[in-house]
Parts: sequence; structure tokens; C-alpha cells
Amino acid sequence: MTRAEETYRAGKTYRAEESYRARGSHGDPATAGVAVSTDGLPDWLMPVVRTARTVVPEELSRFLPPESGGGRQSAVLILFGEGARGPELLLMERSSSLRSHPGQPAFPGGSLDPDDGDPATTGPLRAALREAEEETGLDPSGVQLFGVLPKLYIPVSEFVVTPVLGWWRSPTPVGVVDPGETARVFTVPVADLTDPANRATARHPSGYLGPAFLVASALVWGFTAGLIDRILYFAGWEQPWDRSKQVPLDWRA
Repeated sequence: MTRAEETYRAGKTYRAEESYRARGSHGDPATAGVAVSTDGLPDWLMPVVRTARTVVPEELSRFLPPESGGGRQSAVLILFGEGARGPELLLMERSSSLRSHPGQPAFPGGSLDPDDGDPATTGPLRAALREAEEETGLDPSGVQLFGVLPKLYIPVSEFVVTPVLGWWRSPTPVGVVDPGETARVFTVPVADLTDPANRATARHPSGYLGPAFLVASALVWGFTAGLIDRILYFAGWEQPWDRSKQVPLDWRA
């Protein structure tokens, strides 16, 4: 890629982020509280900020939203905090009774509701915060949104997903709100995610191969693991790991 292309890509993503910020910062009650801002972030998060401003969809996943505009609009909250062992991510384990991705660790998130607003602007921001509150009980007022990654696609569920990046500026207690939806809420230190001993390749009977993390008594794989893998890589946090180490999945996964 030429320097001119890199500059264009960075500028295009930055302008999109500015659009989110502008539409969420003014007096409309429907968009209050969903501004995107990098003010006051810890220095260690700046590589993630730069990633959000420069990465393109093809660098995150081979599954991109249908050109027809179809798919179920949704959003996830990728929430970074700082715990006893340094930087960490908030995850949840989906209930085993759910029809979609049962028992799978994931970022908080879900489908956009009509009240969330425009899917092209602040809708995903509001949905990510709303779903995180409903699933983990966190207080959205303590979350500072600082970036938005390109929309991606999950073919098996037909979700068009907007990954929303947040900094847990003022952490609040979290836990299971509805056992019918969530089995567990937990945080994972970034140090554990980057530890080569905790990394593997997930192998599904369908032929799927993708990154996986064995952390916090959980196997993180699929869409969530793919996003974590790409963030670690583009932020420069990834350590060399054994990609030949495989973890088999069963058909129910």
C-alpha cells in the first residue's frame, strides 16, 4: 500500500469517527451520551485508537456485510479497563439455552432496536451501551467511547456487527443480569490474551479454523476471538505463538 493510500484510509476512518462524535455531542436528547472522544485515555490505549482510525474491513475479517445492505444490524462493546494486573477486556459467556451461539464467550452486544437510532451513525453506539448494561449490569455513564471499527458480518446468524471501542473510565460492579441470556460475566487481562501459552487455533468439524484463547476457564473462539486477535496484532501487542496447536470443537459449538 502506498503512503497516499494509507493517508486516505486514515483520513476516511477519522472523518467517520468525527461524524459519530459530532452527531452524538450536541443537544438532541436522542443522541446524548454517545459521543466518541479520545480525550484523557491512558497512553497504553493509543495503539488501539490508531488501529480504529486506519484499519479497513478486509484486515479484520474475510466476512464482510452484504453489498445488498441486508443483514441484521447489531453492535458489540469492546470495553477496555484497568484491573489489578493491568489492561483488561470485559467478556461474557452466553447462556447454554440460547439458540444463537449458546455457551460461547463474547463481547456484550446484540441487535439494534428502533430506539437506538440510525444504524449509520449513533445507533450502534447506543446499542452497544444498552446491550452491555442489559447483559452485564454496568453503568454506561462510566464508559468513554473512543472509536468504532468497520462493520463486519457473521454469516451463520446474518448479523452485521459494528464493533464499538470503549474505555472503562469509571468501573462499576458487573454480573449476570438475566441467566436466560448470560451465564457469566468476567474480565480477562490483556497479558493473558497475549501469552503464547494461552493461544491456539480452533478447529470446527465444518472445516473452520480460527484463532482461540484459553483464558479465565473459557475457550474464546469465533467472531470474538477473531476481533481480539486482530486488535492484538494491529496494536503491536501480539507475541509469537504456535499456530499449529489446535483445539477441536464439536458440532454444537
